[in-house]
Amino acid sequence: MSRLNILICGGGCAGPALGFWLAKGGHKVTIVERFPALRATGAQIDLRSQGIEVAKRMGLLETIRSKLVDEAGVAIIDSHGNVKGTIMANRSGQGRQGPTSEYEIMRGDLVRILYDATKGQVEYVFGITVESFEQDDKQVVARFSDGSSGTFDMLVGADGQGSRVRRAILSPAAPEPYRRLGIHMAYYFIPREPGDTNIRRTYHSPGGRMIFRRTHNDTETQVYLILRDDDPQLSSIPKTSIHQQKEFWTERFKGAGWQTERFLKGMQTTENFYSQEVVQVCTNTWSKGRVVLIGDAAHCPSPFSGMGTSASLVGAYVLAGEINRHPDDLSQAFSNYDHKLRPFVEEVQKLKPTLLRLAIPETQWGIAILHFIVGLICFLRIPELLPRWNREDKDGWNLPLYH
Repeated sequence: MSRLNILICGGGCAGPALGFWLAKGGHKVTIVERFPALRATGAQIDLRSQGIEVAKRMGLLETIRSKLVDEAGVAIIDSHGNVKGTIMANRSGQGRQGPTSEYEIMRGDLVRILYDATKGQVEYVFGITVESFEQDDKQVVARFSDGSSGTFDMLVGADGQGSRVRRAILSPAAPEPYRRLGIHMAYYFIPREPGDTNIRRTYHSPGGRMIFRRTHNDTETQVYLILRDDDPQLSSIPKTSIHQQKEFWTERFKGAGWQTERFLKGMQTTENFYSQEVVQVCTNTWSKGRVVLIGDAAHCPSPFSGMGTSASLVGAYVLAGEINRHPDDLSQAFSNYDHKLRPFVEEVQKLKPTLLRLAIPETQWGIAILHFIVGLICFLRIPELLPRWNREDKDGWNLPLYH
């Protein structure tokens, strides 16, 4: 089998996961990451369905299990903190996961696990990224942000939902790759207080406002501010300064009730603030020549799918498997990757707008209806019964087996 020299742009989750499998296949792998050091930060993520199986095949599931966040379930509350219904995590190991997965983990911990599993076989270069590239039928020449360049057999864009690699391979006439949901999110850490338990609190306030409070260690609590607003001008908010972003979120959430005053005060001094527009990445083009996309760069499903991290691990596994099978025919490898993975991606990207609107009501009346529905399904113990009837896998899509 030919030994390829492969460049991966992006050192988050998808890039190192791909590097893991490619290195096992005997290829030379270099990962460039624009941050000056391993970016082992970020909020809480999870593994579900086929993503759990990929982690198991990597031999990392027990390591991941040792770093799990203790989140026992999700409670829906009113403005006084009264619980309207609680959905506990499905710890049975069978059936569909609920809002809280059996495998909840901080992004930074998963990034470190993947890095530790690959650093001996994969070369990491921090503080640079791919500025531009040229390719022909034999090679890719990448030019880096530090002025250097390199020649590779292929380039992988694992550079997130705002992927520059994707932008470079899409034709000017290609449709906009973002499916906008009219939802925006900010999240950050604040000091933990005694009342912050291992049950995630979800609070709704009129004006399409929703807040999550979840705790991941003894000293910190995560706050998520979620806003439903279709105004296209809000897409530019994450591009402004951190100070301007915090001003925006303070203005939109002041007076929202419950513990909002505490959360907004904590936002002013936090060092872990991040905000984004919630989008899906939907494109028919995952590759061009010797360049291919994985993870959020190819198919970001949005946080509301619960499948972003799992889809990245699954995509990395399938792409590496096809490259290892067809190292001398990358066109065939990329075609197989697209053909096998796309049905899975289409399934995990299915979001019902009606359910999203129900989940983030705009009026007090809508919130009352949501509270009634949640209370009823919890009273009838439906969340406990559903795992017995529903499989976790997406539409029966079976994870391929690669040797």
